[in-house]
Amino acid sequence: MTIRVRFAPSPTGLLHIGGVRTALFNFLFARHHGGEFLLRIEDTDKARSTPEAVRVILDGLAWLGLDHDGQTVFQSSREARHVEVAHELLARGNAYYCYCTPEELREMREAAQAAGRPPRYDGRWRDRDAAEAPAGVKPVIRLKAPRTGETVVDDLVQGTVRVQNAELDDMILLRSDGTPTYLHAVVVDDHDMGISHVIRGDDHLTNTFRQIQIFQAAGWDLPRFAHIPLIHGADGAKLSKRHGAVSVLEFRDQGFLPEALCNYLLRLGWGHGDAEFLTREEQVQLFDLDGVGRAASRMDYAKLTHLNGMWLRGADDARLTADVVARLPIQCKVTADATAEARIRALMPG
Repeated sequence: MTIRVRFAPSPTGLLHIGGVRTALFNFLFARHHGGEFLLRIEDTDKARSTPEAVRVILDGLAWLGLDHDGQTVFQSSREARHVEVAHELLARGNAYYCYCTPEELREMREAAQAAGRPPRYDGRWRDRDAAEAPAGVKPVIRLKAPRTGETVVDDLVQGTVRVQNAELDDMILLRSDGTPTYLHAVVVDDHDMGISHVIRGDDHLTNTFRQIQIFQAAGWDLPRFAHIPLIHGADGAKLSKRHGAVSVLEFRDQGFLPEALCNYLLRLGWGHGDAEFLTREEQVQLFDLDGVGRAASRMDYAKLTHLNGMWLRGADDARLTADVVARLPIQCKVTADATAEARIRALMPG
Protein backbone atom coordinates (compact mmCIF):
# COMPACT_ATOMS: atom_id res chain seq x y z
CA MET A 1 0.00 0.00 0.00
CA THR A 2 1.25 3.48 -0.91
CA ILE A 3 1.24 5.79 2.09
CA ARG A 4 -0.52 9.07 1.32
CA VAL A 5 -1.21 11.59 4.07
CA ARG A 6 -2.41 15.16 4.03
CA PHE A 7 -2.16 18.31 6.07
CA ALA A 8 -5.45 20.19 5.70
CA PRO A 9 -5.47 23.57 7.47
CA SER A 10 -8.26 26.13 7.22
CA PRO A 11 -7.07 29.60 6.14
CA THR A 12 -9.21 31.44 8.66
CA GLY A 13 -6.38 32.58 10.92
CA LEU A 14 -2.76 31.97 11.83
CA LEU A 15 -0.91 28.68 11.41
CA HIS A 16 -0.75 27.70 15.07
CA ILE A 17 1.82 25.53 16.75
CA GLY A 18 -0.59 22.60 17.14
CA GLY A 19 -1.20 22.61 13.40
CA VAL A 20 2.53 22.76 12.77
CA ARG A 21 3.09 19.63 14.85
CA THR A 22 0.29 17.86 12.95
CA ALA A 23 1.96 18.82 9.67
CA LEU A 24 5.32 17.61 11.00
CA PHE A 25 3.95 14.23 12.09
CA ASN A 26 2.27 13.75 8.71
CA PHE A 27 5.45 14.76 6.87
CA LEU A 28 7.71 12.44 8.87
CA PHE A 29 5.28 9.53 8.62
CA ALA A 30 5.15 9.88 4.84
CA ARG A 31 8.91 10.22 4.44
CA HIS A 32 9.61 7.32 6.84
CA HIS A 33 7.42 5.01 4.78
CA GLY A 34 8.45 6.32 1.38
CA GLY A 35 5.00 7.80 0.81
CA GLU A 36 3.51 11.16 -0.13
CA PHE A 37 2.73 14.22 1.96
CA LEU A 38 -0.07 16.30 0.42
CA LEU A 39 -1.38 19.77 1.24
CA ARG A 40 -5.06 20.68 1.08
CA ILE A 41 -6.31 24.15 1.98
CA GLU A 42 -9.80 23.75 3.43
CA ASP A 43 -11.15 27.14 2.39
CA THR A 44 -14.87 26.37 2.19
CA ASP A 45 -15.60 28.98 4.89
CA LYS A 46 -15.71 31.73 2.30
CA ALA A 47 -16.56 34.47 4.76
CA ARG A 48 -13.50 33.88 6.94
CA SER A 49 -10.89 32.42 4.56
CA THR A 50 -8.35 34.98 3.35
CA PRO A 51 -5.47 34.99 0.86
CA GLU A 52 -3.26 36.37 3.62
CA ALA A 53 -3.92 33.31 5.80
CA VAL A 54 -3.15 31.02 2.86
CA ARG A 55 0.18 32.82 2.40
CA VAL A 56 1.00 32.40 6.10
CA ILE A 57 0.37 28.64 5.81
CA LEU A 58 2.56 28.31 2.71
CA ASP A 59 5.32 30.52 4.11
CA GLY A 60 5.27 28.71 7.45
CA LEU A 61 5.57 25.25 5.90
CA ALA A 62 8.33 26.45 3.57
CA TRP A 63 10.27 27.96 6.48
CA LEU A 64 10.01 24.67 8.38
CA GLY A 65 11.16 22.65 5.38
CA LEU A 66 7.94 20.64 5.29
CA ASP A 67 7.74 20.39 1.52
CA HIS A 68 4.58 18.77 0.20
CA ASP A 69 4.23 16.56 -2.85
CA GLY A 70 2.19 17.60 -5.87
CA GLN A 71 0.01 20.66 -6.27
CA THR A 72 -1.77 22.34 -3.38
CA VAL A 73 -5.46 21.36 -3.41
CA PHE A 74 -7.98 24.09 -2.59
CA GLN A 75 -11.15 22.55 -1.24
CA SER A 76 -13.34 25.36 -2.58
CA SER A 77 -12.39 24.38 -6.14
CA ARG A 78 -13.94 20.93 -5.62
CA GLU A 79 -17.45 22.01 -4.62
CA ALA A 80 -19.03 20.50 -7.75
CA ARG A 81 -17.55 17.11 -6.84
CA HIS A 82 -18.87 17.35 -3.28
CA VAL A 83 -22.34 18.10 -4.63
CA GLU A 84 -22.08 15.22 -7.11
CA VAL A 85 -21.34 12.69 -4.38
CA ALA A 86 -24.21 13.93 -2.23
CA HIS A 87 -26.60 13.38 -5.12
CA GLU A 88 -25.12 9.93 -5.74
CA LEU A 89 -25.91 9.03 -2.13
CA LEU A 90 -29.39 10.43 -2.65
CA ALA A 91 -29.91 8.23 -5.74
CA ARG A 92 -28.78 5.14 -3.80
CA GLY A 93 -31.22 5.79 -0.99
CA ASN A 94 -28.38 6.53 1.44
CA ALA A 95 -29.39 10.18 1.76
CA TYR A 96 -32.64 12.13 1.60
CA TYR A 97 -34.14 15.59 1.28
CA CYS A 98 -35.13 17.22 4.55
CA TYR A 99 -37.65 20.07 4.40
CA CYS A 100 -37.63 21.07 8.05
CA THR A 101 -38.21 24.74 8.64
CA PRO A 102 -35.98 26.77 10.99
CA GLU A 103 -38.89 26.86 13.43
CA GLU A 104 -39.18 23.08 13.47
CA LEU A 105 -35.46 22.70 14.09
CA ARG A 106 -35.64 25.19 16.94
CA GLU A 107 -38.55 23.30 18.49
CA MET A 108 -36.55 20.04 18.27
CA ARG A 109 -33.61 21.64 20.09
CA GLU A 110 -35.81 23.13 22.78
CA ALA A 111 -37.67 19.84 23.34
CA ALA A 112 -34.41 17.92 23.62
CA GLN A 113 -32.96 20.43 26.07
CA ALA A 114 -36.12 20.35 28.17
CA ALA A 115 -35.88 16.56 28.34
CA GLY A 116 -32.17 16.69 29.22
CA ARG A 117 -31.13 15.13 25.91
CA PRO A 118 -28.48 16.36 23.47
CA PRO A 119 -30.10 18.35 20.63
CA ARG A 120 -30.38 16.06 17.61
CA TYR A 121 -32.39 16.01 14.42
CA ASP A 122 -35.25 13.54 14.92
CA GLY A 123 -35.32 12.10 11.39
CA ARG A 124 -38.85 13.24 10.58
CA TRP A 125 -38.13 13.51 6.83
CA ARG A 126 -36.10 10.30 6.67
CA ASP A 127 -38.87 8.23 5.07
CA ARG A 128 -41.41 10.86 4.00
CA ASP A 129 -42.44 11.55 0.43
CA ALA A 130 -41.11 14.79 -1.01
CA ALA A 131 -44.66 15.44 -2.24
CA GLU A 132 -45.46 16.38 1.35
CA ALA A 133 -42.87 19.16 1.30
CA PRO A 134 -44.12 22.56 2.47
CA ALA A 135 -44.14 25.29 -0.16
CA GLY A 136 -41.20 27.68 -0.27
CA VAL A 137 -38.80 25.59 1.84
CA LYS A 138 -35.46 24.77 0.23
CA PRO A 139 -34.37 21.33 1.43
CA VAL A 140 -31.04 20.18 2.78
CA ILE A 141 -29.65 16.76 1.93
CA ARG A 142 -29.05 14.56 4.97
CA LEU A 143 -27.20 11.28 5.29
CA LYS A 144 -29.44 8.34 6.11
CA ALA A 145 -27.20 7.13 8.90
CA PRO A 146 -27.57 3.70 10.54
CA ARG A 147 -29.75 3.79 13.66
CA THR A 148 -28.67 0.51 15.21
CA GLY A 149 -25.29 -0.98 15.97
CA GLU A 150 -22.17 1.07 16.49
CA THR A 151 -19.48 2.94 14.59
CA VAL A 152 -15.94 1.93 15.49
CA VAL A 153 -12.64 3.73 15.01
CA ASP A 154 -9.57 1.50 15.23
CA ASP A 155 -7.31 4.42 15.97
CA LEU A 156 -3.54 4.04 15.61
CA VAL A 157 -2.93 6.29 18.62
CA GLN A 158 -6.08 6.18 20.77
CA GLY A 159 -6.84 2.49 20.29
CA THR A 160 -10.34 1.20 19.58
CA VAL A 161 -13.00 3.85 20.16
CA ARG A 162 -16.70 3.26 19.53
CA VAL A 163 -20.02 5.07 19.64
CA GLN A 164 -23.57 3.78 19.50
CA ASN A 165 -25.22 4.84 16.24
CA ALA A 166 -28.35 5.79 18.20
CA GLU A 167 -26.30 8.66 19.62
CA LEU A 168 -25.69 10.14 16.16
CA ASP A 169 -28.27 11.84 13.98
CA ASP A 170 -28.60 12.22 10.22
CA MET A 171 -25.98 14.84 9.44
CA ILE A 172 -26.41 17.44 6.70
CA LEU A 173 -24.35 16.83 3.55
CA LEU A 174 -25.60 19.76 1.48
CA ARG A 175 -27.09 22.91 2.96
CA SER A 176 -30.28 24.46 1.62
CA ASP A 177 -28.21 26.78 -0.60
CA GLY A 178 -26.56 23.74 -2.19
CA THR A 179 -23.15 24.15 -0.56
CA PRO A 180 -21.45 21.16 1.07
CA THR A 181 -20.77 20.89 4.77
CA TYR A 182 -17.22 20.58 6.02
CA LEU A 183 -17.57 16.98 7.22
CA HIS A 184 -18.89 15.83 3.85
CA ALA A 185 -16.30 17.72 1.80
CA VAL A 186 -13.42 16.26 3.83
CA VAL A 187 -14.55 12.67 3.18
CA VAL A 188 -14.91 13.23 -0.57
CA ASP A 189 -11.51 14.90 -0.79
CA ASP A 190 -9.74 12.23 1.28
CA HIS A 191 -11.22 9.53 -0.94
CA ASP A 192 -10.42 11.27 -4.22
CA MET A 193 -6.87 12.10 -3.09
CA GLY A 194 -6.27 8.47 -2.14
CA ILE A 195 -5.43 9.30 1.47
CA SER A 196 -4.32 6.15 3.28
CA HIS A 197 -3.86 7.63 6.77
CA VAL A 198 -5.62 10.58 8.40
CA ILE A 199 -3.33 11.98 11.10
CA ARG A 200 -4.88 14.92 12.97
CA GLY A 201 -5.66 16.32 16.41
CA ASP A 202 -7.85 14.33 18.76
CA ASP A 203 -10.35 17.20 18.81
CA HIS A 204 -11.50 15.73 15.46
CA LEU A 205 -12.26 12.31 16.92
CA THR A 206 -15.98 12.95 17.28
CA ASN A 207 -16.09 14.08 13.63
CA THR A 208 -14.52 10.80 12.59
CA PHE A 209 -17.54 8.72 13.60
CA ARG A 210 -19.73 10.75 11.28
CA GLN A 211 -17.18 10.73 8.49
CA ILE A 212 -16.86 6.96 8.68
CA GLN A 213 -20.60 6.73 8.09
CA ILE A 214 -20.22 8.79 4.90
CA PHE A 215 -17.36 6.56 3.70
CA GLN A 216 -19.50 3.50 4.33
CA ALA A 217 -22.61 4.96 2.67
CA ALA A 218 -20.53 5.73 -0.43
CA GLY A 219 -19.05 2.21 -0.45
CA TRP A 220 -15.50 3.52 -0.10
CA ASP A 221 -12.58 1.96 1.78
CA LEU A 222 -11.72 3.68 5.03
CA PRO A 223 -8.36 5.32 5.60
CA ARG A 224 -6.56 4.50 8.83
CA PHE A 225 -7.05 7.14 11.51
CA ALA A 226 -4.56 8.46 14.05
CA HIS A 227 -5.72 11.17 16.45
CA ILE A 228 -2.85 12.86 18.23
CA PRO A 229 -3.31 14.67 21.57
CA LEU A 230 -3.46 18.44 21.68
CA ILE A 231 -0.80 20.83 22.98
CA HIS A 232 -1.64 22.74 26.15
CA GLY A 233 0.07 25.55 27.99
CA ALA A 234 2.33 24.86 30.96
CA ASP A 235 -0.68 25.32 33.26
CA GLY A 236 -2.66 22.61 31.45
CA ALA A 237 -5.07 25.08 29.86
CA LYS A 238 -5.68 25.42 26.13
CA LEU A 239 -2.63 27.00 24.49
CA SER A 240 -3.19 30.71 23.87
CA LYS A 241 -1.36 34.01 23.46
CA ARG A 242 -1.03 34.44 27.22
CA HIS A 243 1.31 31.43 27.28
CA GLY A 244 3.61 32.95 24.64
CA ALA A 245 3.96 32.69 20.88
CA VAL A 246 1.52 30.31 19.22
CA SER A 247 1.81 31.22 15.51
CA VAL A 248 4.65 29.60 13.61
CA LEU A 249 5.84 32.88 12.12
CA GLU A 250 6.00 34.43 15.60
CA PHE A 251 8.61 31.83 16.48
CA ARG A 252 10.52 32.68 13.32
CA ASP A 253 10.43 36.40 14.11
CA GLN A 254 11.63 35.76 17.67
CA GLY A 255 14.80 34.12 16.38
CA PHE A 256 13.99 30.43 16.68
CA LEU A 257 15.51 28.20 14.02
CA PRO A 258 13.09 25.97 12.12
CA GLU A 259 15.25 22.94 12.93
CA ALA A 260 14.93 23.69 16.64
CA LEU A 261 11.18 24.20 16.50
CA CYS A 262 10.62 20.96 14.56
CA ASN A 263 12.99 19.07 16.85
CA TYR A 264 11.11 20.34 19.91
CA LEU A 265 7.63 19.66 18.50
CA LEU A 266 8.63 16.15 17.50
CA ARG A 267 9.58 15.37 21.08
CA LEU A 268 6.35 16.98 22.32
CA GLY A 269 4.14 13.92 22.23
CA TRP A 270 6.48 11.41 20.56
CA GLY A 271 9.38 9.58 22.10
CA HIS A 272 12.31 7.39 21.14
CA GLY A 273 14.48 6.54 24.11
CA ASP A 274 16.37 9.46 25.62
CA ALA A 275 17.28 11.09 22.31
CA GLU A 276 16.58 14.84 22.40
CA PHE A 277 18.68 16.37 19.62
CA LEU A 278 17.59 14.84 16.31
CA THR A 279 18.42 15.94 12.79
CA ARG A 280 15.79 15.81 10.08
CA GLU A 281 17.39 12.66 8.67
CA GLU A 282 17.25 10.98 12.09
CA GLN A 283 13.65 12.09 12.55
CA VAL A 284 12.63 10.52 9.24
CA GLN A 285 14.49 7.32 10.10
CA LEU A 286 12.98 6.93 13.57
CA PHE A 287 9.47 8.37 13.41
CA ASP A 288 6.40 6.17 13.41
CA LEU A 289 2.98 6.40 15.01
CA ASP A 290 3.66 3.76 17.64
CA GLY A 291 5.81 6.31 19.46
CA VAL A 292 3.00 8.87 19.82
CA GLY A 293 1.50 9.09 23.31
CA ARG A 294 -2.16 9.49 24.22
CA ALA A 295 -1.82 12.25 26.81
CA ALA A 296 -1.94 15.97 26.00
CA SER A 297 1.45 17.68 25.84
CA ARG A 298 2.47 20.87 27.63
CA MET A 299 4.38 23.58 25.84
CA ASP A 300 7.64 24.40 27.63
CA TYR A 301 9.11 27.58 26.17
CA ALA A 302 12.22 27.38 28.36
CA LYS A 303 13.04 23.94 27.00
CA LEU A 304 12.42 25.14 23.44
CA THR A 305 14.76 28.09 24.03
CA HIS A 306 17.45 25.77 25.39
CA LEU A 307 17.12 23.47 22.38
CA ASN A 308 17.22 26.47 20.06
CA GLY A 309 20.50 27.50 21.66
CA MET A 310 21.97 24.09 20.86
CA TRP A 311 20.93 24.43 17.22
CA LEU A 312 22.22 28.02 17.04
CA ARG A 313 25.66 26.98 18.31
CA GLY A 314 25.92 24.43 15.54
CA ALA A 315 24.56 26.64 12.78
CA ASP A 316 26.65 28.06 9.97
CA ASP A 317 27.70 31.67 10.63
CA ALA A 318 26.92 32.77 7.08
CA ARG A 319 23.39 31.38 7.39
CA LEU A 320 22.80 33.18 10.71
CA THR A 321 24.17 36.42 9.28
CA ALA A 322 21.80 36.16 6.32
CA ASP A 323 18.89 35.57 8.72
CA VAL A 324 19.72 38.73 10.71
CA VAL A 325 20.20 40.84 7.56
CA ALA A 326 16.87 39.63 6.17
CA ARG A 327 15.03 40.55 9.38
CA LEU A 328 16.48 44.03 9.88
CA PRO A 329 14.21 45.79 7.33
CA ILE A 330 11.12 44.06 8.74
CA GLN A 331 11.74 44.37 12.46
CA CYS A 332 14.00 47.42 12.73
CA LYS A 333 13.25 49.31 9.49
CA VAL A 334 16.99 49.22 8.75
CA THR A 335 18.71 47.94 5.62
CA ALA A 336 22.18 46.51 6.12
CA ASP A 337 24.83 47.45 3.56
CA ALA A 338 27.95 45.38 2.92
CA THR A 339 29.83 47.04 5.80
CA ALA A 340 27.04 46.38 8.28
CA GLU A 341 26.72 42.81 7.06
CA ALA A 342 30.42 42.26 7.61
CA ARG A 343 30.13 43.61 11.16
CA ILE A 344 27.18 41.32 11.88
CA ARG A 345 29.20 38.40 10.54
CA ALA A 346 32.11 39.32 12.84
CA LEU A 347 29.79 39.14 15.86
CA MET A 348 28.93 35.53 15.16
CA PRO A 349 30.69 33.12 17.54
CA GLY A 350 32.49 31.30 14.70
